[in-house]
Amino acid sequence: MRGTSGESLAQARDRFEPVLRSAGEGALALGEQLFAVTAAFDGSAPLRRSLADPSRSGADKAALVSAVLSSGFDERVVDLVVGLVRSRWTRETDLADATERLGLDAVLASAEARGALEKVEDELFRTSRALVGQREARQLLSDETTDPDRRAAFLKALLGGKVDPVTEVLAVHATRALRGRRFVPTLGWIGEVAAERRQRLVASVTSATVLSQAQLDRLAGLLERAYGRAVQLNVTVDPAVLGGLRVQVGADVVDSTVLSRLADARRRLAS
Repeated sequence: MRGTSGESLAQARDRFEPVLRSAGEGALALGEQLFAVTAAFDGSAPLRRSLADPSRSGADKAALVSAVLSSGFDERVVDLVVGLVRSRWTRETDLADATERLGLDAVLASAEARGALEKVEDELFRTSRALVGQREARQLLSDETTDPDRRAAFLKALLGGKVDPVTEVLAVHATRALRGRRFVPTLGWIGEVAAERRQRLVASVTSATVLSQAQLDRLAGLLERAYGRAVQLNVTVDPAVLGGLRVQVGADVVDSTVLSRLADARRRLAS
């Protein structure tokens, strides 16, 4: 999110952070309520347009959202959303996107408050990797034509109560609120948000063989020097790459796998 919308979201996050610190583990409930607000925005185009309309006064929009959230919502959530609708947004959909992002911040802050944020980040990655060979499961979890409650129930059965409660909340949100996305990439994005909260970059590493701890430490050191920040390595072993490494940090990709070099050689021969 960039431009005016990016500035509005950044300001909202700055205002919300002290609230999350104060809420501690209770920030989980705030996050779940913000997910509910996101769903309300997604489900009502007229409401979304009204709240993102730059020609409508901030006081008018604040009154509308206060009325919509008058029952059952924490006053801290209401205050936050009132601030959001008073802000300016480049696109009307940016308001819902910002609300979801603040919901993620809240849920992750609850894990951080009890020292479980790194565990949650790792479980999100492991959940996505566990689905690599389960095509039908991935399709179901990303199928917008399937009832969201059924997708959520299916995912909970897969997780089997073996993950942190925050991991389950985030994973269920990823399938219940697809928002035009696919489940596994959404888990990856949420993992990046978690890493950002820990002030770390995420490097997705694909290797043909299991890397030793010394190799992992060396790779992490190289990346940390290159990017000037701590780096979280998410490593996948894939014998199909034959040899070498593929490392992706954000939009940056370094691919030195044998398979990649063979593909490049074939392209050169064909040209």
